Amino acid sequence: MRSPVIRSWRTSALCGSALTALQIAGCAVGPDFAPPAPPSVERYTPQKTASPGEGQRFREGAEVPARWWTVFASPRLDELIDEAIAASPTLEAAEAAIHAADFNASAAAGAWFPQLALTSGSTYNLSSGDATNSTVLQTPFSYFTKQVQVSYTLDVWGATQRQVESLEAQRESLTYLKQAAQMMLAADIAHAAIEEAMLRDQIAATRRIVALEEERLRLLERQFAYGAIASPEVLSQRTALTQVLETLPGLESRLAQQRNRLTALAGRYPSREIEATFELSQLALPRDLPVSLPSQLVKQRPDIRTAEANIHAASALVGVAVAARLPNVTLTAVGGTSAFQLAQLFAPGTGFYTLAGAVAQPAFDGFALLDRQRAAEALLQQAEAQYRDVALKAFENVADSLRALQSDARAVASARAAEATSKLYLDKVRWRLKQGDVSQLVVVDAQRAVLNATKTRIEAEAQRLADSVALFVALGGGWGKKEDR
Repeated sequence: MRSPVIRSWRTSALCGSALTALQIAGCAVGPDFAPPAPPSVERYTPQKTASPGEGQRFREGAEVPARWWTVFASPRLDELIDEAIAASPTLEAAEAAIHAADFNASAAAGAWFPQLALTSGSTYNLSSGDATNSTVLQTPFSYFTKQVQVSYTLDVWGATQRQVESLEAQRESLTYLKQAAQMMLAADIAHAAIEEAMLRDQIAATRRIVALEEERLRLLERQFAYGAIASPEVLSQRTALTQVLETLPGLESRLAQQRNRLTALAGRYPSREIEATFELSQLALPRDLPVSLPSQLVKQRPDIRTAEANIHAASALVGVAVAARLPNVTLTAVGGTSAFQLAQLFAPGTGFYTLAGAVAQPAFDGFALLDRQRAAEALLQQAEAQYRDVALKAFENVADSLRALQSDARAVASARAAEATSKLYLDKVRWRLKQGDVSQLVVVDAQRAVLNATKTRIEAEAQRLADSVALFVALGGGWGKKEDR
């Protein structure tokens, strides 16, 4: 938001511009900016994207909520993101950059007003008799001058208007960049929280697997002691136990790194670790996933709006370059008073004034101004091409997220089916153990299969949550909603 001083100054500048327009029949040279037309496509994928199923569905045309992360129903996540947004040095730096751009635009608007300069001079003189070729006795004297100079350059060709327009567009671009940074900050925290939750569940499952492997090893060692099996079977089980144990340090290290990342994202140093912890059971899967219309995506994505603002800034600079090649009209008025004695400065007959008007037309500059105009036009073409590139990548992001969520639903369904099957097998094995048909080793193996299937299911569910976050980000994160401002 602009400060009242900035808004007041901008209003005054616009009034000055209106006064100039009334005084002269001026015009703003160069291209007038028009927002690029939205892509003429009706969907993100070749065919209509089917809802992923397994508890999720796409709602075409629905709006992305401003605080989209609340759909995961985690108060801890909501509080952490709010804390991070309030304490983020990245967002603070972005806000300062916006203020700087605002003041630069206000400074450029100052050219719409007459420039006033006050001059006060006093000299003490002694002229050389030889230099003046005078035989009069040399006498030192003082000379006092007070004057006011007013100059005004008419914005005949709209050079100032285009310059201010360009700077305003740059400020707008920085505003969108800040919104993009805020959106990505929330997304990074959500992804890190999901990763932490997955790691905690995987570590717990891995520790249960370690306990089962240790139990299996004890059973084999007992059978070996009775001579029922050979030593290679025991050695093989020890190797299996070691391999499982080797996975724990890596998981625990990744968990520690995610804690450090979440702490840093919250604007804290690692020694002040955040209090909140995350588990998958505390994160709800979003049931309804909004899918904005393609025509709306270009208005929602902050990176696309940034690219659009860059086109605006570049097009205005073309007008500045064109105006620099045209005649420049400057009006000047100087008035004041001068006297040899300070007490006589305002006596009758000491006043003077000068009124002047000048028209300057560049004649020959080695084609420098023409080349600058061509460079500005080339930069405009570059900005337009960059806009198309950003838009293409944005549509690609959405299509990738939609496809990923469809695949995630199938992966979760398969993982849950495998887990359910392994649990059913474990139940049957336990029943057979009671009947004396199988050994305890078979039961341990069945329990290990269940835990491995559980780990796979945990990974699939975490990936589905992460891809849900990716879809909200691909659609623009709802940053433009009123409640975000």
